[in-house]
Amino acid sequence: MKLLDSIPLAPLVVFGIFLALAPFYPQPHLLEKIQMLFNGELSKPVDIFDLFWHSVGLILIGLKLLRMQQLKKQSS
Repeated sequence: MKLLDSIPLAPLVVFGIFLALAPFYPQPHLLEKIQMLFNGELSKPVDIFDLFWHSVGLILIGLKLLRMQQLKKQSS
């Protein structure tokens, strides 16, 4: 948790959004992989890794926000 606490939120948001939307054209990989997941076409290991890689920034943002909320509750 110390590592997550040491990362500033603003750069993490930029990193997370950039990773989620890359590549910008023709369609972000994250959206493409989520569509593949819902269609039952996400079977290749490289596609599963790609889904994880492009969503890791958003996961970190979520964890950071939860951690900030937890620390705020502990201090009050």
